[in-house]
Amino acid sequence: MATSIQGEKQYIDAFFKLTLRPTAAADLFPWLSSLTSEQRKDFVDLADSNHVVIRVFEVINRVAGHKGNADVQAWAVSVLTTERERIANALTHLKDVCEALQEADCPAVVMKTLDHWPDLGNDLDLVTTGPKNEVVRVFTQKLNAHVEARSWGDRLANKWNFALPGLRESVEAHIGRLGQTGEHKEMAQRFIDRRVNTQVHGYEFPTPAPEERIFAATLQRMYRHFYFRVCDILNAASLVESGKVKWEELRRAAEEAGIWPGVASFLNIVSEYVKQYRGSGLNLPADVLANAALGADQMYTRARFLRIPILPYGARLYTRQITHTACKGNVPATFRLSLLPPLASAAAVAFKITGSDKGVW
Repeated sequence: MATSIQGEKQYIDAFFKLTLRPTAAADLFPWLSSLTSEQRKDFVDLADSNHVVIRVFEVINRVAGHKGNADVQAWAVSVLTTERERIANALTHLKDVCEALQEADCPAVVMKTLDHWPDLGNDLDLVTTGPKNEVVRVFTQKLNAHVEARSWGDRLANKWNFALPGLRESVEAHIGRLGQTGEHKEMAQRFIDRRVNTQVHGYEFPTPAPEERIFAATLQRMYRHFYFRVCDILNAASLVESGKVKWEELRRAAEEAGIWPGVASFLNIVSEYVKQYRGSGLNLPADVLANAALGADQMYTRARFLRIPILPYGARLYTRQITHTACKGNVPATFRLSLLPPLASAAAVAFKITGSDKGVW
């Protein structure tokens, strides 16, 4: 579970101002210059939790240089250097993983991880439709990785985490299924079938099509964690503004999966945060706005992130999803989804007793 950082609300506000409205970044410099060494440490820690270290500190570095603020610029350069070294190492290993899976005829897509570019997350996510035993063999025998402990939720979702030598980040492999309970089997195949190649840092990686990128973010934020990182707002805003999203296909596939209200809500939240800092939101289709169940007004900052109230909003989305799945006659997926409430309850009890939900969630 994430722990709070003193001043986190002000820090998150600064992240948005630096990234969504960088022309006004100079206004933050009296405050940035006044941060103590401990506050600077917390600021970097929170930027890391929100996967915006590079995007935030590139602006700080640039503005500090223009203002002749040597102290703040030295801080920014130090942070950027350390983070870029981490990212370069992670990408090298990620390329090795993708090549090893491809050679073993295990089709894979790098999911979510590269959406943050030029930042990178704290684990490396993949979805693959390769046979489970073959995927595990590739990691343990070809890449010399070891399998990390799996929670009940991991087993239900058919998710495996691997630790590779020389890599700080875990590699998280979703094998043949997506969703908190592994209910989205067809969607996992869709990620593979519609994948595109993306150039990052001189490497070419298989990545999801724009519509699947939105699905991945929606499943994670609206149906699993019920919180947003700052990067989620920035990533989705950039994707929408690129003009690459096929809106009719997005809605068709989201309705088929029973997650259209969640997709619409996710995009509405993103647009409203953009509007808060830029003065105008994203150019979203009318049907997206009409089907959104909540917006930024319902969000609140706590324990490092922007939180969604599970009651009533998260519960409503879950109810709509399981009802849709049951009405389609998808018995296996309905059964999987029915296990979510007891799993969540077990995680809550474990956290209350031990201070951790590890092993459950």
